[in-house]
Amino acid sequence: MKSLRAIVPLVIIIIILASSSFFTVKEGEQALITQFGKPVGGPFSEAGLYFKIPFIQDVHLFEKRLLKWDGSPNQIPTRDKKYIWVDTTARWRITNPLRFLQTVATERGALSRLDDIIDSVVRDLVSSNLLIELVRSADWDPARGREAMEEFNPPAPEKLQAVVKKDDGEPTIVQQGRQLITRRMLAAAAKVTPQYGIELVDVEIKRINYVESVQKRVYERMISERKRIASQYRSEGEGEKQTILGTMQKELARIRSEAYEKAQKILGNADAKATDIYGKAYGQDPEFYSLFKTLESLSISPGTDKAELILSTDGEYFKYLKQAK
Repeated sequence: MKSLRAIVPLVIIIIILASSSFFTVKEGEQALITQFGKPVGGPFSEAGLYFKIPFIQDVHLFEKRLLKWDGSPNQIPTRDKKYIWVDTTARWRITNPLRFLQTVATERGALSRLDDIIDSVVRDLVSSNLLIELVRSADWDPARGREAMEEFNPPAPEKLQAVVKKDDGEPTIVQQGRQLITRRMLAAAAKVTPQYGIELVDVEIKRINYVESVQKRVYERMISERKRIASQYRSEGEGEKQTILGTMQKELARIRSEAYEKAQKILGNADAKATDIYGKAYGQDPEFYSLFKTLESLSISPGTDKAELILSTDGEYFKYLKQAK
């Protein structure tokens, strides 16, 4: 019984020593062993089970995968004095665990150091370039005669430049573009990060926006520009409308003229035919024709129903009455 009591603590001690002597490196991790603060083993970059001296040596695990850095938006003036908010992001990884441990120790410390490095580089490059360089690509070509977004016409490879207009109407050549500027940011920052055991993989501008004091003027200018374009469209539409109406009136006048001409020809032919028929009919008995016309003139001469007509008995109207006696 006494021997059993003596064995139990020994087994517990062995289990504790065994659990403290081995450590696991997972996939996507790397490890470093230190003894009293000094590195004595590693880095271990392959996944597996490793040994260390318990209680004396410590294990430091670091990510081997890509890590993300997000900076705080900064208010920066561009070279053409446009104040903008710039929001930047980057990707990085730990390439030298020993140097990383000696300089920044933890990921939080690395992020703090990256804040200083990347923010400084971004501020320098933004303030040394025009706003149009930061928001356009070098191979961007605005549509001619309309808004830049209406059409995209890539230029020839030997002329990868975009021509835009500044506020004063002068042309500006986009010589670098946003992609080249971000590559310059990456190159400048990547020169500094290796001393901290960090490799900077990528730097990108997530968002660019005007500061609040400038946004109102920009929006007003955008509204004015849209109103100008709308007025231009309305003017062009009104001109097209007048052209269509003019064509319609011209066509209508032509149709009416042709119809009137045709109607007059029909009436003329009808009158001629009627006259011919009347001539043939009255030619058979001229005296009857004379009588008919005399009676017809008597029926249409008075202007009103109450008119009085005074005739002499010697007039032509009584010629047939005299003959009747």
